[in-house]
Amino acid sequence: MTNLLLAADAEIEAATAAARARLGGLTPEIGLILGSGLGELSSALSDAVTVPYDGLPGFPRLSVAGHAGRLVAGRMGRHSVAMLQGRVHAYETNTADAMAVPVGVLARLGCTTLIVTNAAGSLLPEVGPGGMMMISDHISLTGRSPLARAVGDGRFVDMVDAYDPGLRARFRAIAAARGLPLAEGVYMWFVGPAFETPAEIRAARVLGADAVGMSTVPEVVIARALGMRVAGFSLITNLAAGMGGSHLSHARTLARAADGASKLKGLLQAFMEDEA
Repeated sequence: MTNLLLAADAEIEAATAAARARLGGLTPEIGLILGSGLGELSSALSDAVTVPYDGLPGFPRLSVAGHAGRLVAGRMGRHSVAMLQGRVHAYETNTADAMAVPVGVLARLGCTTLIVTNAAGSLLPEVGPGGMMMISDHISLTGRSPLARAVGDGRFVDMVDAYDPGLRARFRAIAAARGLPLAEGVYMWFVGPAFETPAEIRAARVLGADAVGMSTVPEVVIARALGMRVAGFSLITNLAAGMGGSHLSHARTLARAADGASKLKGLLQAFMEDEA
C-alpha cells in the first residue's frame, strides 16, 4: 500500500475492528457500494451478516431516502463480498471525504476490488430510464478532493485507468454473452443536492460527460489511493435536465433505480460466478 494516512485513519482502524468482530471470520474480497434505491442488491448474498452503520465507529449517519445504512457481508458466487447499503454524499456533510471510513474499512477487511453503483441522469438520448451504463472514466470540476486532508505521497494518486480496464472487459464480455444491454461512458460529479440545470447539462456534454450524478467520484479516488481496483455502474433513472421534458425528483430517482436493479443484480451475479 502506498504511503498514505487518511484524516480518519483512527476511526477506520476502530471501525474495522468492530466489523471483524461481527463478521465471524468472513474475509471479503470484493466490496460494493449500493447507490440510491439499489439496496435490494444485497438479497443476492447467501449466509449474510448485517451490521448497522451505527454499530461501526466513524460510519456516517445517512439522511437520504433509499440508503439503509448497513454493512452486509456474505457469499455471492465464488466470492466473499461486503456491501455498503447506502452512502453519504458531500452535500450532506460539506466534505468530500465523507465516505473515507467505509471505503477504508472495506480495504482493511481485505477487499482488493471495489464496485461502485449509483443512480444517474443520462446525457445520451439512446440510453434512457432503465438503462445501465458502465463507467469508463469520470469528470470532477467541483474543486473538492477526498484526499485534501490526507498526509503522505500516496495522496498524489494516479487516476489513469481509475476504472480498471480488465474488470471492464470482463463485465463487457459477460453482458454480451447474456444479451444484457450495457452502455459505457463518462460520469460527471456534481455536488448537489439541487439537480443540474439545463445549461449545466449542455456544458457537461461539451466536456465529454455521458451521465451525471451526485456521488461515486470521491469513493473512487479514495479506493484508488488505497490500491483497490475499481469498476463502476450507473443505473439510468432519467434523461438529464432539459432533455427529457419532465421535472426531476428524488422520488422518481428511487422508483427508476428499483426498476433497473434486477439488471445490475444479474450482471453482478454472473461476474461473481466467473472464474477469471
